[in-house]
Amino acid sequence: MISKSDRAIPEQWRDWLSDTGSLTQRLLDASNGKLTVHIVRQCLDTPRLSERLALALAPRRLALIREVILKGDGVPWVYARSVLPLSTLTGPLRKLRNLDSRPLGALLFQSPGMTREPVEVACHTSANGKLPGALGSINTPLWARRSVFRLDRKPLLVSEIFLPEFKPYNQSLSFCIGRK
Repeated sequence: MISKSDRAIPEQWRDWLSDTGSLTQRLLDASNGKLTVHIVRQCLDTPRLSERLALALAPRRLALIREVILKGDGVPWVYARSVLPLSTLTGPLRKLRNLDSRPLGALLFQSPGMTREPVEVACHTSANGKLPGALGSINTPLWARRSVFRLDRKPLLVSEIFLPEFKPYNQSLSFCIGRK
């Protein structure tokens, strides 16, 4: 379900980037239950061009943008950016406006009607503009993935960038092929 050539992805990353299960649950397991969600930003804003295209949104459409850092045992492991179109945040899905420090992934994978489109994978050789200032300057290549999810057939986009501190699974990562 990965759109990037498997040959370009280092072996230690393939399982993490192609997994269609809950990343939140895997991080909870890896941190022995010590996973926290640090909210960096949550507000109405205009999605980036690639996000609008993935969600088939018209230009200048507002969406709820949620940026968080998932920390395992206090260490920043994953930066996640979610784009929830306003049309998605209606009816029973209004509750997504008030997640607070709860992980979105936990809610997604508890929803019986949830579907997921193919996972897109990228290696960002420069994280400029993709990471919030709260993470400082990161000069190492970062593996990332994103998917459009549908709840009650309403779309939302989740992008996840694995940070350099994600040590349990990237100890041998020393290179990154390609860029997106």
